[in-house]
Amino acid sequence: MSQRPDQSQQIDELMGAFFAQARAQFGPVVKTYWFYAGDLCPGCSQPTDGVMKFKGKDALSLNAYIYRERGVLIGYLLCKTCAKTIHTAAQKNPYRQIPLHTQIEQFLSAAYLHHIRKEQA
Repeated sequence: MSQRPDQSQQIDELMGAFFAQARAQFGPVVKTYWFYAGDLCPGCSQPTDGVMKFKGKDALSLNAYIYRERGVLIGYLLCKTCAKTIHTAAQKNPYRQIPLHTQIEQFLSAAYLHHIRKEQA
């Protein structure tokens, strides 16, 4: 992934905080976490650097969801277009998923399973 030098450390720190929050909320259901470090956006499969504009400033578009079947909190970066689509939808209908969420979750679940299979080989 084409990360700026400070992104890796930021991502590690934020994923640790996301994991702690998920464990506090959901307990032992969340066993571990994993970060999808691919070059492609899990929403549209376009290249992404994980940077977007938020309130006129550069922001890291770090997100996470719980892959319940495996008890894994999966972190990921979105491209500017997908991040904006999700933010806009959330402003109109807070706490409601849109089809893009389902697409992202399916992509990341498959990527995680592929990662696990490679580790076990």
